[in-house]
Amino acid sequence: MEASNVWRRVPSELIARIRADPARAPEHIALAAADLHGPAAAAWVAKHNARGVTDRPSLARLAKRNHARLSRLEGAATGLGGWTTTAADLVALAWVQSRLVFFVAGAYGYDPRDRMRPAELLVLTEVYSDVTAARDALDGAGRHMALAYAQSRLAGRGGRKDNRLLVSLAAFAGRHAAERGLGRYIPFVGAPLNAVANELDTRRLADRAMLFYGG
Repeated sequence: MEASNVWRRVPSELIARIRADPARAPEHIALAAADLHGPAAAAWVAKHNARGVTDRPSLARLAKRNHARLSRLEGAATGLGGWTTTAADLVALAWVQSRLVFFVAGAYGYDPRDRMRPAELLVLTEVYSDVTAARDALDGAGRHMALAYAQSRLAGRGGRKDNRLLVSLAAFAGRHAAERGLGRYIPFVGAPLNAVANELDTRRLADRAMLFYGG
């Protein structure tokens, strides 16, 4: 599976918004996730409840397993291209991880379609420190922390648009990507490393979401 296939899983409208306004990629992803993943998560929970699966921690663990697998497959696909597929990897990983948070919220009985879910997503991915600030940013009334993070990281780098995209995506889904080693960016060699790293990151996010919603 080619990296371009991973990009096609992400709505084309979202990709266009990210490319046009890369520093605010986390907010764009969170809002698009609310539109698409919220209803999908609600339907997923309703389907399992109708089958008699009502134990909330069990549903949350199922969501964790499913999305860990998705992130592993995504990481293997984009890892084949090495450094050239880094942006595609981070966008696709962010899309999988955003879906995970909505499904975990739904598993614990929270309405995945509630307007606070995208704000909670930004807090769980550590873009914002509290849900009020995140919701204000999503509404356009507050400071965009992802933008501030990107600008601080780009000081002295010339502010190139491709750099803004990678840094803002790293603020959302791959902040620790650089710590995983350069081997993950070598074509073919990077595929298994990328798959494992993305799965581990997704499992960690799932654990934070399960603690947040499940107590």
